Amino acid sequence: MGNRIVTARELAPKTWLFEIEADHIAKRGKAGQFIILRVNDEGERIPLTIANRDPARGTITIVAQEVGKTTEMLNALDVGDEIHDLAGPLGKPTEIPTGKTVVCVGGGIGNAVVWPQVQALKQAGNKVIAILGARTKELLILEDEIRAIADQVIVTTDDGSYGRKGMVTHALDDLIDSGEKIDEVITIGPVVMMKFVCRTTAPHGIPTQASLNPIMVDGTGMCGACRVTVGGKTRFACVEGPEFDGHQTDFDELITRLSYYKPEERASLDHHHRCKMDEAARALDRQA
Repeated sequence: MGNRIVTARELAPKTWLFEIEADHIAKRGKAGQFIILRVNDEGERIPLTIANRDPARGTITIVAQEVGKTTEMLNALDVGDEIHDLAGPLGKPTEIPTGKTVVCVGGGIGNAVVWPQVQALKQAGNKVIAILGARTKELLILEDEIRAIADQVIVTTDDGSYGRKGMVTHALDDLIDSGEKIDEVITIGPVVMMKFVCRTTAPHGIPTQASLNPIMVDGTGMCGACRVTVGGKTRFACVEGPEFDGHQTDFDELITRLSYYKPEERASLDHHHRCKMDEAARALDRQA
């Protein structure tokens, strides 16, 4: 079957990093692209960003936050386990400028997308500023990895438990007001966050790309589940995105579509009860 897990590491509560053997994706993937996987032959297909890749080892890194049945099943896996199937790289890579100042704004699990973007932007000779947001310090992920690459990192937490208290938009506002010449902003995170990042940059005419996260099924555009409206036109995020002009994106429609299947997802998660003793045993194995 392949797709063997070689590293499993908890980044934050209910958020795990996995390094997986996937040689063809490791060699071809680029920043901004994603994979679609199934944990088992009866599972649903879910998209996850290629957070990192190592062509020499033939591995890719994904980060999964437990929000539903499939991510719960995925995060229960450990080193040596295999993922049933994994397709990619999918989507269009991030458009990487050269010699510019780019601000990457991430929130929550979106910081897993910021990581490869910062790498690619720095390799192309750009000045890169990363604004990383989380609700609390313990939920902040990949700060060290991003700080090792970016020219500047600004951390915000909603409760002030680490970094600056407030939202990522507050830090972005201050950066703009400081006179920093910003050529472009790239944002990824909760839809509401991306919406307000775009509202922050629009009055200043700063081009802003938003990495959208609609429901995806087949990853080829045929099912139509990933429809988004950009500039008044229907676009398919899995093949035309996932990054689009944030100033032209209908975020309110995306929020509505993302909430459509929440009752079914809750019912599925309630039905799929995971034994707490099994969870505890796996946690001990990982610590050994």
